[in-house]
Amino acid sequence: MSVNSTGTGSAPCRFAHYFVICGIDTETGLEPDELAGENFDQSPLKRTFKSKVLAHYPENVEWNPFDQDAVNMLCMPKGLSFRTQRDSREPQFHSYLITREDGSRTYGFVHTFYEEVTSPQICAAMQTLHQMHRAEHASNGTNPSSSSSSSSSSSSMDSLASSLDEGDSSSSSAPSPSAAGGGPSYDSSRDTLYVSKALCLVTPMPFMHACRRFLAQMHRAVTAQQPPPLPLESYVHNVLYEVPLPPPGRSLKFHAVYEPIVCQRPGLAELPLADFPLGEAFQLLGVENLVQLFTCVLLEMQILLYSQDYQRLMVVAEGITTLLFPFQWQHVYVPILPASLLHFLDAPVPYLMGLQSKEGTDRSKLELPQEANLCFVDVDNHTIELPEDFPQLPNKPEFIRELTDVLLRFGLSPEGSNAPITLTATAPTTTTATTTSSTTSSRSRTSGSPSAGLKGSVLRELVDDGRNGNLGREDMAVLELLQGSPTLDRLQALAKRTGVTVDRLEAIRRGVRDGQADGETGGGGGGAGGKRSAEDEQELRSGQLNVQLREVFAGRFATMFADYEAFVIQSAPDLESWLTNREQMHNFDKASFLSDQPEPYLPFLSHFIETQMFATFIDNKIMSQWEEKEPMLRVFDGRIEKARLFNVRAPSLRSSTYQRCTILEESAQAIEQRLMKIDHTAIHPHLLDMKIGQGKYQQGFFPKLQADVLASGPTNNKWSNRTATSQRRQDRHRHHNEHLGLDNDLKEKYMQEARSLGKNLRQPKLSDLSPAVIAQTNWKFVEGLLKECRLKTKRMLVEKMGREAVELGHGEANITGLEENTLIASLCDLLERIWSHGLQVKQGKSALWSHLLHYQAREEKQSLLTDSPGSNSPERRKSDAGLGLSTLRVSVIQDMRHIQSMSEIKTDVGRARAWIRLSLEKKLLSQHLKQLLSNQALTKKLYKRYAFLRCEEEKEQFLFHLLSLNAVDYFCFTNVFTTIMIPYRAVIIPIKKLSNAMTTSNPWVCVAGELGDSGVMQIPKNVLEMTFDCQNLGKLTTVQLGHDNSGLLAKWLVDCVMVRNEITGHTYKFPCGRWLGKGVDDGSLERVLIGELQVPTSDEEAGRGSRTPPMQRSPSQPRRISITSLSGRASKPTSAQIQEGIGESVNNIIKHFHKPEKERGSLTLLLCGENGLVGSLEQFFHHGFKTARLFQKSIFIWDFVEKAVEYMESADQMGDMQETAEPLGLTCETFCRYANAINNSPRSIGKDGKFQLLVCLGARDRLLPEWLPLLVECPVITRMYEETAMLRDRTTVNALIGVLQTLHDFAITLETSLVKGFDL
Repeated sequence: MSVNSTGTGSAPCRFAHYFVICGIDTETGLEPDELAGENFDQSPLKRTFKSKVLAHYPENVEWNPFDQDAVNMLCMPKGLSFRTQRDSREPQFHSYLITREDGSRTYGFVHTFYEEVTSPQICAAMQTLHQMHRAEHASNGTNPSSSSSSSSSSSSMDSLASSLDEGDSSSSSAPSPSAAGGGPSYDSSRDTLYVSKALCLVTPMPFMHACRRFLAQMHRAVTAQQPPPLPLESYVHNVLYEVPLPPPGRSLKFHAVYEPIVCQRPGLAELPLADFPLGEAFQLLGVENLVQLFTCVLLEMQILLYSQDYQRLMVVAEGITTLLFPFQWQHVYVPILPASLLHFLDAPVPYLMGLQSKEGTDRSKLELPQEANLCFVDVDNHTIELPEDFPQLPNKPEFIRELTDVLLRFGLSPEGSNAPITLTATAPTTTTATTTSSTTSSRSRTSGSPSAGLKGSVLRELVDDGRNGNLGREDMAVLELLQGSPTLDRLQALAKRTGVTVDRLEAIRRGVRDGQADGETGGGGGGAGGKRSAEDEQELRSGQLNVQLREVFAGRFATMFADYEAFVIQSAPDLESWLTNREQMHNFDKASFLSDQPEPYLPFLSHFIETQMFATFIDNKIMSQWEEKEPMLRVFDGRIEKARLFNVRAPSLRSSTYQRCTILEESAQAIEQRLMKIDHTAIHPHLLDMKIGQGKYQQGFFPKLQADVLASGPTNNKWSNRTATSQRRQDRHRHHNEHLGLDNDLKEKYMQEARSLGKNLRQPKLSDLSPAVIAQTNWKFVEGLLKECRLKTKRMLVEKMGREAVELGHGEANITGLEENTLIASLCDLLERIWSHGLQVKQGKSALWSHLLHYQAREEKQSLLTDSPGSNSPERRKSDAGLGLSTLRVSVIQDMRHIQSMSEIKTDVGRARAWIRLSLEKKLLSQHLKQLLSNQALTKKLYKRYAFLRCEEEKEQFLFHLLSLNAVDYFCFTNVFTTIMIPYRAVIIPIKKLSNAMTTSNPWVCVAGELGDSGVMQIPKNVLEMTFDCQNLGKLTTVQLGHDNSGLLAKWLVDCVMVRNEITGHTYKFPCGRWLGKGVDDGSLERVLIGELQVPTSDEEAGRGSRTPPMQRSPSQPRRISITSLSGRASKPTSAQIQEGIGESVNNIIKHFHKPEKERGSLTLLLCGENGLVGSLEQFFHHGFKTARLFQKSIFIWDFVEKAVEYMESADQMGDMQETAEPLGLTCETFCRYANAINNSPRSIGKDGKFQLLVCLGARDRLLPEWLPLLVECPVITRMYEETAMLRDRTTVNALIGVLQTLHDFAITLETSLVKGFDL
């Protein structure tokens, strides 16, 4: 029990937690590893056999329990590997990490070497396997590799396993006798058999260089001709129990078998520790590729790294996640994916995984379950395959230039290369020739004598150790003896005379003497005047390059998010209520943040702020008001604060100018200074109280270590006691917190819930691969996907519902076109991930489109068989208008054909996304997917049992969540595919009850939308319906309808025009209700009709009513029946109602301009549509208007305008206007000029059309408030208006002027269809 008690205090502060040995278990013999993708057609030397953890010390550490299966799988990801004397047997190094559920990590560093097989049973077993293989091969007479197991496999994961069969890269160097017999041969009488063995250090922090050097020295100790200075147990015990973690901002030296090793830890204000060589990652991929990969990681896509070398996978994965500071990857993270876990590539979540490739395996043979959102990185070939259309990092060219400069200063090529990396000393930091006691002068690898290991400035090291409290009692005594005793020489002489040798004293004595001699001759010695070794120099360079590259990345984020704090929404009073309501709350004001950013940044930032890593970062920020700040956040906030103090960013707040990192020198110097002055030196390895005669040295074989001496550490170590007290203090603090309201388990549960998807799936459970565990993992995925779908649809609804959502208490909901696009893109990504979960066979890059194509093929085949179109006709959607337009067919296949005919889209992923956008815009997404999945036979054929699409209950809920999106209108297809040709159908509906439904003249029509117009199109005579193809017009706004007034019946009474987009099904109604013809109505031959999108059901329309009281109009022709003709029919609106109508119309225009530009919709509708500005002013002018019908001739407001103009012009000629104030005279002139220009226009737009144009131009040029007083002063008013008319009431007119002046703040632009042919 003493094991754990010792460990408790010290292990969190120990440098290493476990020392592990993995290899072949001679008792169980050769066991094939089925999980690793076995291929029995291979030569037995190339097959995969199970490895075992042979020993690990200590047995267990309390807070980091030893996971035997996981460690074994990651130390030897492809199992045991066999070699003969003909093969290359170079030792290999790789690292790995295990991510726990809470996101914390444990690192493993592995040194793999080859040891001769001494067990006769294993040699005999290998011989037998070879004979069987040869016999089988001879009987088949075929090349074994051709009958790959993937041919029969129906599963893409199985074929992936076989394409990655774990044969090793190095083949036999000499031609083997049975080369024709399929692979290298083995004959026990002739060949020596070797098998791989792995030494591993498991550590809490990634001190890669230190661990690599320690393990290499351990291996060297067993291969050297001389035994090591001390038994190996001494070194293992020392690194496990006597070497502490260096404190933040300090360096530490400890001793391995032959040479000391130095490691250092960044200070609290520096970037966190990252010891993996970033320079190597940049050389493997090149700057351009690495920045693209970095962008994919930031946007949380699926990342798959592919390389033959495990360490390369680890270097790239760790390098790229290190660069994310201050953000952290929140999803599945498995830099080395063991062969037995290949099914995990099926995970329908963002992941970052590394896959080992077999030499000679082509990328094209690699069948991956989903590629729609995959970034595939072929590390060995410097290539990267990117997902379609993802936004680029802001300032990418300047950013790449800065990174290139850093690499060039260190002598590295920005293009990357596969050559081994040596960093040249061209870095700008000042490098002195002096060094510290970090190295001893013994660098000679040939000498294996104990004295060589102890040579150096031992006394100085002892002094360091004494100062740091790291000396054992015996060493302390020796030090005091050496430093203080004048009788030392006499004692020594006496000892010699009596024949007793004091070895320890002798060795120290000799070391001190040698050290002094070296110092005098200016040799190495590791003293103050010594030089650093090449290895140390290389390590220093690597550290400096690492930190400078990381600073460039950190600087980018500090610039981009310098003001993020201002947009964090702190809404909860305490942590408990925040955690409870986490999901419902808005934590970050995304819309305001985006509106504050430079335009070029928006495509990237709008995607990035939707990611889990950004959400977690903001969560940590909010929680920092109740808890200690998360370390990365603390460093980041500190940097922003510092930049603010120096006022670095003030001038460039919204500018997109690139700012270079200013602290590169400083950061590199900090690293060098820690190496110059070592802060701590650990206790030296020393003899342990061991049984004599065990673990005898045998060159080339790693001995069995004595477990009892490695089971626990010393109890008198000063730093371990120090750690124990701090640990106790932390425990007390934790217990105290637990009693304060929210108990820890509940809090943890809330936290797990609060942190959205992915946290509980950081890494697959490596230790247990039973079907039950795999099923449970898949179940977690299904639940996660459903939850993500619920959150996404809810977010899309809340953002889209705008004001109503705010009134319902959903917080500020202000969505920009950019954000909407981002949300829809992430919905497309989610659907792709759902469709690629549990696929039987991978076909094409888009799983959804592949499913749709299968469905299309089946349906078309079936319709050919039945050959009766009526029997299986798709559902027809009722015509939106109810009159005039034929019904539009609603079918999955019809929409697919629309997408397939779009030549602009080249890929399956693009087609799937376009189909989703189209279905969403048509409000058919849920219905279409339900239809697709209703073919259960097809779903069963395409998907495994555990797939999301075969979980009935979850699938139903998923479709229900998608159905909720029908509550809002999306134009995500129309607004994105702006250049495609779209078929439109137009129907002109005459008023039937009057005889003149048809006309003899030649009618024409021109349809206009937000993106352009169709041009004038002649309508064939007596045809009321026409179709035309035209480049996407966007949302439709106006229709110009007219005729040429020819023939006998040159009059036309039109009720309305209906226009439908035949792809999206959007139908627009353009009400008219007026005559077109000379001498009838207002004499117009052409009208500009204002359209409104028709809502499919009348119920919804009723719910959308505006606040303005309903005006007395016929329901089918909302405004355009001339108000004069209504005079006798119904009660006219009161003056109060008219004033309210004007206020409402002006308000709507003001609101329009307060919306983000991309979301404003049609201004024409607000000016000329129902309840628009023109209509409300028309009512104002009609109030009290004398409309006596003299000989049935109607009088229009335009008649009043013309008379006013006439009066003003005649008064001007007579000189009456001379006395009026100068500005008024100018206004008169302007008013007359506009009215005359409208009258002289070649267009026959009729009197009401002219009044409409006058109002629109007056609003555009800010003249309306100036024109009103002119009309009021004009004597014509008394003849044409009653006494009670609003126009004759000064107070009312002044109020109207005040209201209209509020429009002066906005730049009103008029659509071409309104002002066409008008010339001032």
